[in-house]
Amino acid sequence: MVEVKLQNIVKTFGETVALKGIDLDIKHGELFTLLGPSGCGKSTTLRIIAGLEYPDSGKIYFGDEEVTYLPSHQKGAVLVFQNYALWPHMTVFDNVAYGLKLKGMSREEVRKKVEWALELIKLKGFENRYPTQLSGGQQQRVAIARALVVEPKVLLLDEPLSNLDAKLRLEMRSEIRRIQRELGITVIYVTHDQEEAMAISDRIAVMNVGTVEQVGTPKEIYETPRTEFVASFMGKTNVVPAKVVERNGDRVTVEFESFRMEGLHYTGDSDTVVLVIRPERIRLNPVENGVSLTGTVDLVEYYGFFVEVIGLFGETRLIARTISDRGLEGLKPTKPVTFYIEKDDVIVLPKQQL
Repeated sequence: MVEVKLQNIVKTFGETVALKGIDLDIKHGELFTLLGPSGCGKSTTLRIIAGLEYPDSGKIYFGDEEVTYLPSHQKGAVLVFQNYALWPHMTVFDNVAYGLKLKGMSREEVRKKVEWALELIKLKGFENRYPTQLSGGQQQRVAIARALVVEPKVLLLDEPLSNLDAKLRLEMRSEIRRIQRELGITVIYVTHDQEEAMAISDRIAVMNVGTVEQVGTPKEIYETPRTEFVASFMGKTNVVPAKVVERNGDRVTVEFESFRMEGLHYTGDSDTVVLVIRPERIRLNPVENGVSLTGTVDLVEYYGFFVEVIGLFGETRLIARTISDRGLEGLKPTKPVTFYIEKDDVIVLPKQQL
């Protein structure tokens, strides 16, 4: 296990600034995810940690050792690519053994380590198959085994599940989490999939245009976003532009369109704000210490394990999510509807230039 530190990492490609001073502290034995949209800099960050790219400035530490400009094979970090990068002419055994043979290990040592790795990824008995004889999920497991068998200090995974179908993605992310916990290895994981990041990570760094907007546990990122971008990127949510019209300590009154909401928590300086309200926090029945908004039904969408009611409040659309469809029979398009929200479930954030 090893702690990974990035200090003020800057990287440019021509006139494009890909990373604008990245600072990260990744703990021993942590599964840490870099999450963000395409072009935010997450894969560039991973390649710099791996030693496949070098920063223009800044430093990288593995533990107390600076490894910023060490070549990839000397760092002790192994990168698993999203396209697996298996040798098609080699068997599973030879693919997994490739790095060990380069190290000059004896045949018996190689055999024992490969057997251990295949047992770990639950592919014992597949030694003599070729990549073309494996499913996508099995190929991804072989790629992970090939990385783990050389005992890296840090395992780097770049969109490892993006080539798999939905069912396999769910299975493989559970397998990756199981393997990581079993070995206690430091893993840095890149994805653009919010649900995947929430399910698999100890902590997440949400990235946006070359910067880190927030680092925290999945619960912290989802329930207490610090910026409008993080709030809107992390799953379906309601983001409503509003204006602060009154202040009383850390409680404010805001207005949007013809609606007024009093007693909301906010400590920012800007009066131009957004209200972030998760759909599951909106109720269809009165709540204590709440606010109510009355509008009309736009849509009711049934998803099986939950129902979404979309309401129109002037020009503003709000989504409420409930796990039961009981009592919703009268909610039809154009019919009146009232949404109830506890005041502390409304997150008020400064309006961000996205």
